Amino acid sequence: MPETKPPLSGLEILLVGGAGGLGSAAAELLAAEGANVVISSRHRGLRADITKAEDRKWLLDAVPKLYGLVVFAGDPARGPAEEAMRVSHQVNYEGPILLAREAAEQMKQRATPGAIVLFSTMQAVALFPGSTVYAGEKAALLHAARILAKECRGPANIRVNVIAPGVMAAGMAEASIASGKYESYIHDGVIPRYGRALDVARAVRFLLEPDNYVTGQVLSVDGGIAL
Repeated sequence: MPETKPPLSGLEILLVGGAGGLGSAAAELLAAEGANVVISSRHRGLRADITKAEDRKWLLDAVPKLYGLVVFAGDPARGPAEEAMRVSHQVNYEGPILLAREAAEQMKQRATPGAIVLFSTMQAVALFPGSTVYAGEKAALLHAARILAKECRGPANIRVNVIAPGVMAAGMAEASIASGKYESYIHDGVIPRYGRALDVARAVRFLLEPDNYVTGQVLSVDGGIAL
């Protein structure tokens, strides 16, 4: 029997913010399955700041056969309230959503199907005191992503989904785990363990698979915290 190629084999997938703990795990898994993975961040790979229109344009121009876009970008934006809100809006909502919309338009112009995965947070699907600056923008991103999914459904066949991670032992949450901030979730039996980068990578792969029939959805990868 002829050897069957993995479903992602040969597909160009752009991972924005893909140099971090979660992005690196996804990049490794996708590459192992034959995808042509392109990593972008502010410091590694294709260096780009997606809050800037010119950076978004050249980034998409650099991946002309783009099939999949995954945006891991996010920042808790600490500091004085007004400045933190401004930064959070740009980094956690405006940049990712504009890039997603521009990527979808590129896919439409090529008349090829594609998949877009954006990252929200458990703080956008459940209520956590003190999370307004970060969670508010990530909740807005979640809603805007579902609007884009509706605009891109049907013949265009461009699927747009959102992943809402919980407490992951990778990336931004590592320092908080080390400080004991989330220990009560383990002690009280809310979750069996902290999440791993591979848990997220598997969710990314699932949502990118070409034969996937899921769009406009939010996948919580949180072990049950949002419940």
